[in-house]
Amino acid sequence: MRHNDLSHMKYPIGEYDYSREVTENDLANWINEIEILPAKLRKIIQTMSDEQLDTPYRPGGWKVRQLVHHLGDSHLNGYVRFKLALTEEKPTIKPYDEAKWAALAEYNHLEIEDSLNFLENIHKRWVTLLKSMNVEEFGRELNHPESGILTLKTYLGAYAWHGNHHLAHITSLMERERW
Repeated sequence: MRHNDLSHMKYPIGEYDYSREVTENDLANWINEIEILPAKLRKIIQTMSDEQLDTPYRPGGWKVRQLVHHLGDSHLNGYVRFKLALTEEKPTIKPYDEAKWAALAEYNHLEIEDSLNFLENIHKRWVTLLKSMNVEEFGRELNHPESGILTLKTYLGAYAWHGNHHLAHITSLMERERW
């Protein structure tokens, strides 16, 4: 695969496999990935200029700035969805239009530091919740109108993948641009 192939730019770590078997080791690794994501993101973007933050990670893709703001919104939704699945029987969650959220003014005008702090705080709460859960609780289900019935263990993997997916968007861009 060519390094700058558009499909590789869109999915630099590949797509998430919802069908794989999930082990307790996977759960521990994914909780760790969620825990360290904000620090990894902060380290990667701390030296970026406004011009670099306003560079799309691929042709037709979001700007780095939008990716950072998106991670906060997406992971807030993930945290809330976990709480719903832990407190309700197979709740149907509400999807949202990520592209329309990314077009809102805050995605272009809010300081990156605000979204980094937001993400750190969400992840602190989320990881506290995740570490308190037992294996049976990770088997609880939710209904995603677009993806169907999912267990929390599968959903956890999707969010760990999601964070790494967007980190790879940024690091791949930095590599291609030699920043």
